[in-house]
Amino acid sequence: MKGGWPAWGGLLLCLDFNLLLQGRANSFTINCSGFDQHGVDPAAFQVIFNQKVFRPVINHSIPTQVNISFTLSAILEVDAQLQLLTSLLWLNLTWNNPFISWDPEECGHINKLTVTTENLWLPDIFIKEFMNVDQTPEGLSAYVTNSGHIAYNKSMWVTSICSLDIFYFPFDQQNCTLTFGSFLYTVENMVLGMDKEVWETADTSRDIVRTQGEWEFLGINKATLKMSVGSSLFDQIMFYVAIRRRPRLYIINLLVPSSFLVAIDALSFYLPADSKNRAPFKITLLLGYNVFLIMMNKLLPARGTPLISIYFALCLSLMVLSLLETIFITYLLHLATSQPPPMPQWLYSLLLYCTSPRKCCPTILWKENVGPALTPTHLPGLKELSESVEKELGPREAELNRGSRLTRAQLTDLWVQFSHMMDTFLFRLYLLFLASSIITVIVLWNT
Repeated sequence: MKGGWPAWGGLLLCLDFNLLLQGRANSFTINCSGFDQHGVDPAAFQVIFNQKVFRPVINHSIPTQVNISFTLSAILEVDAQLQLLTSLLWLNLTWNNPFISWDPEECGHINKLTVTTENLWLPDIFIKEFMNVDQTPEGLSAYVTNSGHIAYNKSMWVTSICSLDIFYFPFDQQNCTLTFGSFLYTVENMVLGMDKEVWETADTSRDIVRTQGEWEFLGINKATLKMSVGSSLFDQIMFYVAIRRRPRLYIINLLVPSSFLVAIDALSFYLPADSKNRAPFKITLLLGYNVFLIMMNKLLPARGTPLISIYFALCLSLMVLSLLETIFITYLLHLATSQPPPMPQWLYSLLLYCTSPRKCCPTILWKENVGPALTPTHLPGLKELSESVEKELGPREAELNRGSRLTRAQLTDLWVQFSHMMDTFLFRLYLLFLASSIITVIVLWNT
């Protein structure tokens, strides 16, 4: 073993020296006479094929330039839970082999041949985000021109890491990266370039790309960068593949049914506040909304908290708040008709402020929902209240209402009006929420 390494080293030095001598003598031209009559003679290329384990350069201080281009032919799957993008690429690599050359005039005007990749040196280009084993089949061929230009094409089923931002789901746009580089060769040995402009790559991909219906291809951008590993520096090209989700499926199956249920719950405020059917109706809607969320949960991303989940949580909270308000109003109206409790001064002032004709927040639904048994009177002024106090109140009621100075009928009317003011406020909150949701969907969809 000790004598083996010098022997191999001498052989490599002799081989490089012979190649350099051949380069200086310009004797790399392959004798291809008779190719047009008897076919390609493998023996003419055998010397070149024997050197496939070496980087094909005459001067090893000059790096080999490998040009990269690809065509995105299909977007197969985007896994939001595992943060993976599965796509189908047509990868094209081109470089020059200075040891391959022939005269087309002597070879029946043959200026391009196909050679199996087993006989050629191939650059070890890989995708940094690649998550699967490369399943490129063996026995592929490459085009070799008479000037030594080699073009190697192959299809790749790529499952790559893609950092997905699902906050704006289903109106999200993703930027997935595909970084091409070398495992072995540093910038002193190999540099990367573009075989064609990035806009040509994007246009070609846009013309032939196929998706599973959910994603739309937008475009491709690139950036060149260097990766440092210890003291070694590797050349890389990073491509940004921009894709956008088609939201129509999720709007029809998620947003529209949810908005309908919330709108129906808002219309339930037109039921009389003292109606016994209002609370059961809201409970039924709440149960139906929960069933809807359970059934549609499989359409939502498994990871993260998208904006649509916040929307569903707000809808559910609003429906629960509406049910609690209905229960409270039902109890309050029952209490007001039997034994009205005293009204705090701040609440009375609030009612007086909101029902003033000069204010812009009158209780609209109060006029529509009051039944004949609960006909309210106009709020009296402070002077009238002080004159009519204790005329219709007993000793116990006068003591309870000493702070508010109101009669039983006036207290009943005030509590009824307060209940309908709460209905009005919550109804307007529903309308504001629905309008904001519709505007947000339109803005996100258009942008």
